[in-house]
Amino acid sequence: MRSPRLAALELRRFGRGTLPRAALVALLVLPLLYGALYLWSFWDPYGRLDRIPVALVNEDEGATANGRRITAGDDITEGLRDSSAFDWREVSEEEARRGVEDGTYYLSLTVPADFSRRVASSSGDSPETGALRVRTNDANNYIVGQISRTVFGEVRRAASTKTSRSFLDQIFVSFSDIHGETVKAARGADKLNGGIGEAEKGSKDLAAGLKDARAGSGKLAKGLKDLHKGAGTLKDGSSKVADGTRLLAGKVNALNAEAGPFLKKNEKAIGATARFVADTAGQLREDLDALVEKAPAAAKEAREASGTLDTLHRERCEDADEPDPACPELKKAAEAVADASSVADDVSALVTGHRADLKTLDGQLATLEKQARALAGRAPHLSEDLDDAVSRVNKLNAGAGKVAAGAKKLDKGLATAETGARDLDKGVGRLKTGADDLSGGLFKLADGSEELAGGLHQGAGQIPDYDEAQRDERTEVMADPVRLVSRDLHKAPNYGTGFAPYFIPLSLWVGAMVAYMLIAPMNRRALAAGASAWRIALAGWLPVAAIGVAQTVALMAVLHWGLGLRMARTAGTVGFLFLVTACFAALAQWLNARFGAAGRILVLALLMLQLTSAGGTYPVQTSPDFFNALHPFLPMTHVVEALRRLISGGGLGPVWTACAVLAAFTAGALALTALSARRRQVWTLDRLHPELSL
Repeated sequence: MRSPRLAALELRRFGRGTLPRAALVALLVLPLLYGALYLWSFWDPYGRLDRIPVALVNEDEGATANGRRITAGDDITEGLRDSSAFDWREVSEEEARRGVEDGTYYLSLTVPADFSRRVASSSGDSPETGALRVRTNDANNYIVGQISRTVFGEVRRAASTKTSRSFLDQIFVSFSDIHGETVKAARGADKLNGGIGEAEKGSKDLAAGLKDARAGSGKLAKGLKDLHKGAGTLKDGSSKVADGTRLLAGKVNALNAEAGPFLKKNEKAIGATARFVADTAGQLREDLDALVEKAPAAAKEAREASGTLDTLHRERCEDADEPDPACPELKKAAEAVADASSVADDVSALVTGHRADLKTLDGQLATLEKQARALAGRAPHLSEDLDDAVSRVNKLNAGAGKVAAGAKKLDKGLATAETGARDLDKGVGRLKTGADDLSGGLFKLADGSEELAGGLHQGAGQIPDYDEAQRDERTEVMADPVRLVSRDLHKAPNYGTGFAPYFIPLSLWVGAMVAYMLIAPMNRRALAAGASAWRIALAGWLPVAAIGVAQTVALMAVLHWGLGLRMARTAGTVGFLFLVTACFAALAQWLNARFGAAGRILVLALLMLQLTSAGGTYPVQTSPDFFNALHPFLPMTHVVEALRRLISGGGLGPVWTACAVLAAFTAGALALTALSARRRQVWTLDRLHPELSL
């Protein structure tokens, strides 16, 4: 008999009587109970958080900042009441504490009394952090505590964002104020730069002027030094002059005392004498002129006469045979003429050799003549002139004394002036050095002020000046600068859809496990008839596989139309689940066929291992290393990964891998079942009297 027919006969047994029919219905419904009820129980728990009672305590007293009233606690309370997160119930702090303790409330949120004050401090000098207090009790429910941390994280972020908006708005307002003040400072720096530029120019002019002044002060000091030296000489000279004028005045006065009366008595005689001197001087001048003119000729004539007499004396006295009796007189005459000739030569030589002196003498005689004539003309007034001269000499003496005294004072004053001039020169030198330093400093200051002005203008350009709309826009962004722009690929619409890939294979495994509690893993008739091992294996596997198909159809129908499960690939999902149930039936068949009653326990143990290592709830990487090691080698791992792609969408790579793995496990399990069937065709004492029977 062929395997399909043997399988049909096995299923036909369940149509005989009420109890077998009820058992078959139970087989069909059992996976539905596992899968549908589990998924239904937490299909969308986050959508029903508003049913969870939670205590809300608002003790905030409010605060005032920048003239505005801040009630952050009331804002948070109003926002929470309008939200769908939890069933918020406003109570007192004591009631909240007691309610969390006895389970009336799953948790409590307390806004402290100083919350608004701390929030308002963010715009002041000493910012503080506002703290919301949460009280949970895991003895009531651990999951609610985990959910609350997520919800309150959102609450905290919302409160922080609102606080940040207030703080940042103040900052942007401050930016505008700083911008305005910086612009004013930049304009002031421009004026300062202009003033410093003018000051720098003035300092250069001052330095140049002081340079000239230093040169002038040096010259002044040198001039005063020379002047002081000259004043010393003047002092000495004027002192000597004063002494001389005193002496002169004394002598003149003494002379006047002696000669004054004489002059008054002898004015006419003096005049006549003066005229005589003048006439004599004039005559002497004429005689000198004649002497100068006639002396050379007289000397020549005297020489000629001397020569003539000498010749005559020689002829008559020396060469004559008989000397002339007159020779002695002639000799004397010759000697006298010779002496006269010598004198004439001497006079001529004197006149010729002293022409300049004679000219000077002539000039002096002319002066004497002139003065004598003048004296002769003034002789009648000599006494009056003497009196006038004495008076003038006395005045001169008095003036010389004053000049000497003034020269002494001048010398002393110039000594002081010379010292002052030296000090002035040194001071001007120091002023020039200071002016040079001032000019250099002002040059640097001008450069610095120019850089300051440029920097302030540049800084003013960089400091933002926002209007109200721009402040609102930037405050909104900076208060919540990072927003999560999520792109959820193949998003599961609810909690149940996300867990369906885990609970569906669980329910199908349980269905196969229970099916082999009612259906023998190997057909007894085929064993007794000595059918082939493969036929026996297929005959025991096909009924459970067929029931599994029915279980799959029932389960997916309820999940789809009853709970609203939406599948990206509906036909693919159902077809893949047919392969899954075939694989699970083959594995459960082999364990039951090979190990008998103990196989049922092994089927349950294998289920536990698959559930813990499949990564159906948390990523398997969060599990201990033991489960990570099992993860790749168990079929449910691949089933869960494939169902996620088939239900939620995504690439089909894991699906094809899972199909290959399931096919391999199915073929392998059927081969092992056939091997077990061959062994079961040989009867042993263990088969006749099993140690354990379930």
